[in-house]
Amino acid sequence: MKAHDGMYIDGAWRPAAGRDTITVVNPADEQVIAEVPAGGAEDVDAAVRAARAALPAWAATAPAERAARIAALRDVLVARKDEIAGTVTAELGAPLPFSQAVHAGVPVLVAGSYAELAASYAFEEKVGNSTVYAEPVGVVGAITPWNYPLHQIVAKVAPALAAGCTVVLKPAEDTPLTAQLFAEAVHEAGVPAGVFNLVTGLGPVAGQALAEHDGVDLVSFTGSTAVGRQIGATAGAAVKRVALELGGKSANVILPSADLAKAVGVGVANVMGNSGQTCSAWTRMLVHTSQYDEAVALAAEAAAKYGDRIGPLVNAKQQARVRGYIEKGVAEGARLVAGGPEAPREQGYFVSPTVFADVTPEMTIAQEEIFGPVVSLIRYEDEDDALRIANGTVYGLAGAVWAGDDAEAVAFARRMDTGQVDINGGRFNPLAPFGGYKQSGVGRELGSHGLAEYLQTKSLQF
Repeated sequence: MKAHDGMYIDGAWRPAAGRDTITVVNPADEQVIAEVPAGGAEDVDAAVRAARAALPAWAATAPAERAARIAALRDVLVARKDEIAGTVTAELGAPLPFSQAVHAGVPVLVAGSYAELAASYAFEEKVGNSTVYAEPVGVVGAITPWNYPLHQIVAKVAPALAAGCTVVLKPAEDTPLTAQLFAEAVHEAGVPAGVFNLVTGLGPVAGQALAEHDGVDLVSFTGSTAVGRQIGATAGAAVKRVALELGGKSANVILPSADLAKAVGVGVANVMGNSGQTCSAWTRMLVHTSQYDEAVALAAEAAAKYGDRIGPLVNAKQQARVRGYIEKGVAEGARLVAGGPEAPREQGYFVSPTVFADVTPEMTIAQEEIFGPVVSLIRYEDEDDALRIANGTVYGLAGAVWAGDDAEAVAFARRMDTGQVDINGGRFNPLAPFGGYKQSGVGRELGSHGLAEYLQTKSLQF
């Protein structure tokens, strides 16, 4: 797509207040593909004012009509799926088949789910002699990451619109073209002017201005735990609601009764998807000591198949960060069985699919989020030991458990301190709540739980 040189505010593309720009680079070949405006506080203020002006009418719109606009948005995303996939591939570097299936496909499912929820959700209920109303929280400031650029936008904007909120979106600076394409889709779907607004810009400038703005009632942020803390502190000072989806260090627990080859193979694939740039990736593989050596061999074999199948990391900084973690793992005594810190190509921000064995729970690579194609295999002695290791980080976003039968896996998963667990390879469910325990965040996305984040409650007594 051709980049816009302005912001989408109040239903139209408008020039940015300043002249600063963001350079968009294709991480696969390091070539510049676009320039977009880097907005500041003045642009954010204009967008928030537009959202506030549009709020009363949109909040009063019948849920069925809001559902119809979201359904229309879904249809536009379907019609433009090839353009979406190509845009994500160009600015994120994801292989085109992955972009088509995941980056373009999943947002369609999520948008469709909110079209249905907007029409069926119980925005009003009787409780004794009271009538309880679920009302929109107001203007939402949505700050989204680059790793799943369209999915993260849809996962915030669709439920906000379904709830009757208006939105100002500040997307990641690495993937602004996908956000601009989404704004085009919103416009094409007939969403009223001011209900959705887009400001591209840098996090410390436009993102901070959005989080601090007095006209924003809720900040929904997905990104690092460090930035999430800052946003939480800012919102707390203003007694402003937040929804924070933050980092993860998810455990893939393989119990002795499991199909080891399947569990290891799916586990490695889970981490390699999107080049490891997934907050919920199962980056710690926990294996019983009696099966550990076999699992290491299987993981190394599986990772080798991804050598030329995964894309680059998003930028040079991220590439250096991941390579630094791999070097740290070697320095702390972990054993490389696949991959390593050396760049596999001369051009592009690539990192080799990497597997570590002999990882102990206290090592840096077993505690900190790497956000790259790196799997750490950790041995355990019994189930209590496995649980201690699985729960032994500051994070609690996702995870997996494999066992000979679902009941055994469920019993273990219920003891894990994490927000979502896949049992024996359970499929993605766009209606299931997604979010974390501990420092992985506050609140939930997707399904009815995600819709509830954008609602507030009023009761009338008779």
